[in-house]
Amino acid sequence: MSMNKPELVTWIAKRGNISKTEAKNALELTIGAISEALKAGESITLIGFGTFKVVDIAERTGRNPQTGEKIQIKAKKVVKFKPGNDLSGQVK
Repeated sequence: MSMNKPELVTWIAKRGNISKTEAKNALELTIGAISEALKAGESITLIGFGTFKVVDIAERTGRNPQTGEKIQIKAKKVVKFKPGNDLSGQVK
């Protein structure tokens, strides 16, 4: 089972005893704050939940799986998430 954004908004609204509009705004502001910090190269640590950070992936040589030909894969930045101990302990 997975939860999508509208389902998460509904869950927040019910658990927080707030309207869906308020829950949606709170979620969007949270996601926006995390996104802006990551764009600025900052990491975000939510104690007990985890840490989001941007890491650099170096340029490397790969292979085209269809032809076996060597190709250069460009360097890029990716977002990594490391779960905190509390979150890891809850997932069994």
